[in-house]
Amino acid sequence: MEAVDLIKGSVKLATLPEVFTKINEMVDDPSSSASDIGKFISQDPALTARLLKIANSPLYGFPSKIDTVSRAITIIGTRGLRDLILATSVINNFSHLSNEHIDIHTFWRHSLYCGVLARLIAVKCNALHTEPFFVAGLLHDIGQLIILNKLPEMSRETQLRANDGMVPLFEVEQEVIGFDHAKVGSELLRDWKLPETIIDAAEFHHEPGKAEVSPLGACIVHIASAIAVDAEAVSEKRDEGCFITTVDPVALAVTGLTVETIEPIKEEAALQFTAAVELFLPQAV
Repeated sequence: MEAVDLIKGSVKLATLPEVFTKINEMVDDPSSSASDIGKFISQDPALTARLLKIANSPLYGFPSKIDTVSRAITIIGTRGLRDLILATSVINNFSHLSNEHIDIHTFWRHSLYCGVLARLIAVKCNALHTEPFFVAGLLHDIGQLIILNKLPEMSRETQLRANDGMVPLFEVEQEVIGFDHAKVGSELLRDWKLPETIIDAAEFHHEPGKAEVSPLGACIVHIASAIAVDAEAVSEKRDEGCFITTVDPVALAVTGLTVETIEPIKEEAALQFTAAVELFLPQAV
C-alpha cells in the first residue's frame, strides 16, 4: 500500500465544493479576469459575506473597510481569495472527524496557529505572496485525518506509540504504515491540484532539507509547527519550552531567522490567532 491509495478511496471526504474548484480553474485561466472571478464569487452571498468578514478582520488589519468582493480582490488578490476559500472549505469538510486520540478541535486550532505563524514568517522573509504559506501551514497535517478515516486502527496505534515513547509521530507512522501523514497530505493536495509549492511544503515540513520545489515553504512551515508545538507544551505544562531544540538547522539557515527574531512574530501571531479561530472554526468544531 502507498500513500496515494488512501486518497483514491476517499472521494467523498476529499472532494471540495464546486465553487472552489471553479474559482481554482478561473484563477489559473489567463482568460479569466479579476472582474470575472469577483462576479462569480458574488453569486454566492454566504461565501461573499464570509470573505468580506475575513478581509476586514485583524488577520489583515487594513485601515479602511472592505465592502465589496472587487475591493477585496484588489487588495488581497485573486490567489489570496482562492486560498481563503480553500481554507474555509477544508475545515468544513473535515470538521466531523475525531476520536479519542485526535480531537478535531485541537487539531484545527494547531493547524490554524501554524497557518497564522507561517504567513507572518513569510512576511518576515520578504516572500512575494504570503497567502500560500497560510494554506501550507493550515494543511500541513491534513494527512493525519485521512489516515484516521481510512486506517483507524493504525492511526490509533501510531498516536499511542508516539505519545508513550515521546517519538515524533511521522517516524512511528513510517515504521508502522510505511509512509507518514505528510506524504498522505501531499498526495491529497496534489489531487486537489494545488500549487506544487504548497504540496512540497506540506510533504517536507518534518524534513525541510529534502524539499526541492519549495525549500523556503517547507522551512517556514517546519518552524511554524515547531513554535506551535512548543506553545502547546508550555500551555499544558508538559515542558518549559524546547522550540530551538526541535528546529532543523536547515530551516533557520534558509529563512535567516533566529530565536530573537522569532519572538516578535509569536507575539503578533497570538493576536491574529484569536481572530482566526473566530473566523474559521465552526461552532461545532
